[in-house]
Amino acid sequence: MKKIIQTVKGVREFYPETMSLRNYLYEKVRNASQAFGYQEWDGPFIETIDLYAAKSGEELVKKQSFTFEDRGGDLVTLRPELTPSLARMIAAKQNELAFPVRWWSFGPFWRYEQPQKGRTREFFQWNIDMLGVNSPEADAELIAVAATFLRSVGLSSERALIYVNNRRLIDSEFNALSIPQEKKLDIANLVDRRTKMDPAKWDENALELGLLQQQLDGLKDILGNYELWKKSDELTRLFAALEVLGVSDYIKFDPNIMRGLLYYTGTVFEAFETSGSLKRAILGGGRYDNLLADVGGQPLSGVGFAMGDVVAGIVLQEASLLPEFDLTPASALVTVFDESLLLKSYELASKLRQAGLKVMVFPEPAKLPKQFKFADKMKMKVALVLGPDEAANGQVAVKNLLNGEQVIIPQEAAAEYIQKLAC
Repeated sequence: MKKIIQTVKGVREFYPETMSLRNYLYEKVRNASQAFGYQEWDGPFIETIDLYAAKSGEELVKKQSFTFEDRGGDLVTLRPELTPSLARMIAAKQNELAFPVRWWSFGPFWRYEQPQKGRTREFFQWNIDMLGVNSPEADAELIAVAATFLRSVGLSSERALIYVNNRRLIDSEFNALSIPQEKKLDIANLVDRRTKMDPAKWDENALELGLLQQQLDGLKDILGNYELWKKSDELTRLFAALEVLGVSDYIKFDPNIMRGLLYYTGTVFEAFETSGSLKRAILGGGRYDNLLADVGGQPLSGVGFAMGDVVAGIVLQEASLLPEFDLTPASALVTVFDESLLLKSYELASKLRQAGLKVMVFPEPAKLPKQFKFADKMKMKVALVLGPDEAANGQVAVKNLLNGEQVIIPQEAAAEYIQKLAC
């Protein structure tokens, strides 16, 4: 037996059952996006590596990208994220677009990471952004889109929460602790890793970064203060907007949320399933400023988030919230009695499709029990038999595969009859 060639490590194979999950997520993503008036778009799957060098950080560019040299000698990569492409495309038509721009996309991405539960090297991602408005209310709209999606897939606020923070608020608190500007990024990175580290080890790392014990104590007070948002006018306005948008039950302030340290400048947020085995965020995003500066455009503020299909799929599967896979590709199978009636079967199937039915024809003459067995395995409800007598009289035999009953009816009545059986 020949050895089967294996897939590339970390990539995906979408058999019909997993493809149905991808399509289900796409449908829910599209509905949530369009409910708020966002337009669908997409960018190239292959980009030059230079596009990411300025904004995405060295780790993404040098370690996580699938980079290769094309035949022209240019260094290109399978896209690891979409924001740089968004910036370039907006900048190219900045004087033509009507702002604020509301765009969303759902497409494939690639990152050269170690595959593990919730993380693959190839994944689909929902990206959604509003550009051209800098306000807490705009931030609230994006968070409301996220909450609308969570609600639409059956994740109630008891099962999923969106944790919100504000980078400007935390920066001001860092200033109050006299943390030097050059150390803020390192401290923010440490905060971002806090839940993944042993508390004593975390304290030790903070001191190694140069914090004094008094500053460390003050930092821990900040990170434990869940009323801190009241000091921020931006967050006060944000939570008021989320209240009237009807999603405040999904929202919780958390001063420990520190994401996208090279991107985000204001509001930041992450959604988590609160009781499952996966501790990774379902989605996350925030506000960013000067998006277009590195690609030649005029400064433009925006807010957005991204959600990968892998984590979302695991969360929904573990919560038993995925719809049952429907194996049935068509409601009816038109059998082929023999070679002489093959085209007659094709003709009958064509008329049924024109009437709005999904119909499959068995691809070759075969014994009827074999064809019925195939239809039953594919969970079809109806099989049609066009034998010599039926063809001569303009009739067709319709077999109900659920109870075995069979009737002979005029061919022109077949579509209506099948529709009743298939309901």
